[in-house]
Amino acid sequence: MNKIYFFIIFVLCSLFTFSQTIEGKWLFESIRYEIDSTGKDLKPITDGDFMLINEDGTFEYALSAVPLKANGSWKLNSSTLSFNYTEPKVPIRNYSTTITKTHLILSENGINFSFQRAVVVPTATSGFSISSLFRGILGIISLLLIAFLFSRNRKGIDWKLVSKGLGIQILFALLILKVSIVSSGFEFVGKIFTKIISFTQDGTMFLFKSFETGIIESPLMNFVIMILPTVIFFSALTSLFYYWGIIPRIVYGFAWLMKKIMRLSGPESVAAAGNIFLGQTESPLLVKPYLDKMTMSEMLCLMSGGMATIAGGVLAAYIGFLGGDDPVQQIMFAKHLLAASVMSAPAAIVAAKILLPEKEKFETKLEVSKADMGANALEAISKGTTDGLRLAVNVGAMLLVFIALMSMANFILFKVGDWTSLNAWIATNTRYPELSFNMILGYIFAPIAWLMGVCKEDMFLVGQLLGEKTVLNEFVGYMSLGEMKKAGLFFEQKSIIIATYILCGFANFASIGIQIGGIGSLAPGQRKNLSNFGFKALIGGTIASLLSATIAGMIIG
Repeated sequence: MNKIYFFIIFVLCSLFTFSQTIEGKWLFESIRYEIDSTGKDLKPITDGDFMLINEDGTFEYALSAVPLKANGSWKLNSSTLSFNYTEPKVPIRNYSTTITKTHLILSENGINFSFQRAVVVPTATSGFSISSLFRGILGIISLLLIAFLFSRNRKGIDWKLVSKGLGIQILFALLILKVSIVSSGFEFVGKIFTKIISFTQDGTMFLFKSFETGIIESPLMNFVIMILPTVIFFSALTSLFYYWGIIPRIVYGFAWLMKKIMRLSGPESVAAAGNIFLGQTESPLLVKPYLDKMTMSEMLCLMSGGMATIAGGVLAAYIGFLGGDDPVQQIMFAKHLLAASVMSAPAAIVAAKILLPEKEKFETKLEVSKADMGANALEAISKGTTDGLRLAVNVGAMLLVFIALMSMANFILFKVGDWTSLNAWIATNTRYPELSFNMILGYIFAPIAWLMGVCKEDMFLVGQLLGEKTVLNEFVGYMSLGEMKKAGLFFEQKSIIIATYILCGFANFASIGIQIGGIGSLAPGQRKNLSNFGFKALIGGTIASLLSATIAGMIIG
């Protein structure tokens, strides 16, 4: 019952913390009759014509070609916006209001005044502060409390192990985000990733460029052509690096560190470290000989680690979503994505050991299994390419289905809102234009986003992203984040960075089935545990990503 009450409190908190989105700067698009097929404006519109609706209840707007300047006070009642003019001296005017995230239409006497929201450059982070420290501590305590409430053995929790795991996570965050030599190292790796993306584009160009123009024509500039090839290429590179022994050596180093500090078993240390670089079904291959003998706590740790991190094969795609064509942005987001994956490895162990503490004897031997990657480098590349192709097709198919399902859910909810007149109330009293799946997710998860350090102006956006990642998948979440970032919807740059950490993991409902099928094929004797621990692994992976986001938000300020 405690778990239910806790969830209800979060939902209730979200319902009473909404904000109006009519405030802000709007740019004039057109002034036309509602029924008009000519497409001509009643008054000329020029670049820079604006309307400013301030939070203090004042407004101003200007049309330079008329010329016209006006100011006064405003009030919003239901869907009616009232302007009480100070200049010029005219009677109070009432406008019927239609608002979305990016557009606003004010209607009066059969005339529509259309506006587009001005793109807002997010404010830069202010740096570490006492306020961000206490906000971060509150977030960490809240997340540990959630894990504690879902624990199968609360009295058996090894709090020393938990504190060591959190310590490692915080140490990683400080080194990556605040120590210049380490930060530069991660930026260097980020540059390598962005350079590799350009190599991928060369291959894509060869396949899809026009023989006539020598470029990829605009109809082909889409997700399938521009994004999915990076998944295939990175999968091939990962296989090659594994064959050369680069990845196994790095994995062994991370595994040794976590085993020594946290006193973990050998297999779960290797699996946790492997998840930093490999996917949730590839990492178990590193400990394949031990899978059938793993304890229940080890198995949950393995599953939670897979949920909490991402694979190198999809990392490049996320860099493309967030960084676009800007190399500087690509490097910045590459650094944060790498940091998120590294930090979430010990965080997943912390979450798993709270959810199900270890009470059995375990294998202490630390060994990285040599998975069959081929007889030579060419065979390794071929195998990685084939695996990458399957992954790319799987990603594309899942996105097709999930986005279609989300559209269907939004349509149904819109109709419900229309029939019940909820849409009008929502448009007036919330930041959303209508009842939608996105709105429900945003409001449910907004309190959690606030605990991560997200400002109140952005917490609904980040809450929506967390919901999309959990219910759908992280690909959908990163696509939405990229679109929101491009549209200038965020108030603070910090919110974008925190969202990057939140989304960095495979923790979604579909991954439960993926793990049961993938790991179950390697260890048939563990299928029962895999099925029983699916939801707990989802919780563990989610908490791990949120812990990383909270710590990152606390440090960057």
